[in-house]
Amino acid sequence: MRAGNNVSEQRLKPQWFQILLALADGHKHGQGIMAEVLEQTGQSMRLWPTSLYGALRALLEAGLIEEHALSKAEQLGDRRRFYALNPQGRAVLAAEVRRKQQTIEIALRKRVFDS
Repeated sequence: MRAGNNVSEQRLKPQWFQILLALADGHKHGQGIMAEVLEQTGQSMRLWPTSLYGALRALLEAGLIEEHALSKAEQLGDRRRFYALNPQGRAVLAAEVRRKQQTIEIALRKRVFDS
């Protein structure tokens, strides 16, 4: 996923989607992201440190997130890295949410769910 690609054409891996969604309301450190993904998936997606930090590295390289710069007061004694969604990441997340919403609307029209 390169920054020059058309945002509407980019598809997110499930882990990437959940990480970006976890960052949508503010910056978080790795443990915070892991906890939020677990909560927002109803405990069905557990990101272990190796997979989380690999995904974060890939999201950084793809230009969808950035390390959040903390004030010196916040940094004292805290070695954790914080991550934040950037404008490109927010646009990609929004496009993916719209695709998912369209799919759900189709499923509702086709009465996929029991009434």
